[in-house]
Amino acid sequence: MSNRPIGIDIEAAPQKGVAAEVSGQAIIAARDVHKTYAGAGEPVHALRRVTLSVARGEMVTIMGPSGCGKTTLLNCLSGLETIERGEIFVEGRSIHDMPDNERTDHRARRMGFVFQFYNLLPVLSSVENVELPLLLGGVGQRESRERAMAALENVGLADWAAHRPAQLSGGQRQRVTIARALVNDPAIVWGDEPTGDLDSTNANQIMELLEDLNQRNQQTFVIVTHDENIGRRANRTIHMRDGLIEGETVHRELGS
Repeated sequence: MSNRPIGIDIEAAPQKGVAAEVSGQAIIAARDVHKTYAGAGEPVHALRRVTLSVARGEMVTIMGPSGCGKTTLLNCLSGLETIERGEIFVEGRSIHDMPDNERTDHRARRMGFVFQFYNLLPVLSSVENVELPLLLGGVGQRESRERAMAALENVGLADWAAHRPAQLSGGQRQRVTIARALVNDPAIVWGDEPTGDLDSTNANQIMELLEDLNQRNQQTFVIVTHDENIGRRANRTIHMRDGLIEGETVHRELGS
């Protein structure tokens, strides 16, 4: 395991650097990204001169104190939020240059999201929650059900397909959320404190599942967490403070 700063000398870096990285191994690359929110007094600089890249198939965790910009960075990288300045490339395309409808479609087809509080519809069963993104995307009912069942099988919950969220434990609900995130076979899965509402036993099981899916399917995972034990299970951890990237810790090389 090694610690190293991430160089963010924007003036020294050539303009083509990020795009060139993306065309190769990197699936996500950001350059000189700024994000500001209007505050009660002075504006809040949530992201300042953020530059980073994530390799295809890598698992990366983002850590830092509360309010440092972790979730904002996740939302900007995935296109859920806009940026004031900078560039973000996802799979070789500038995501913030896409029209809104194209960006939404790209997220639906190529990305999955896992949140802390599940966001499952309580009136739907597990399989109905998982198949919902497919149905909304125009996939036929039969194919949607088959793919949803396969996704539940993938996370070990096929026997709980007919159960509603209230009938499931916290760990089981999060597995349903993961199945929903994976049902479209996304290239990138974003996680915002996916274990934050779980006890240590369930958190460990969920991370084992995410690690297995990452290694088995070669999908890219970018996970915001405050838990150092979770952070160490990734290929590397990006450390943030006050909207800046301070450095990174490499836990294991990609492919090892």
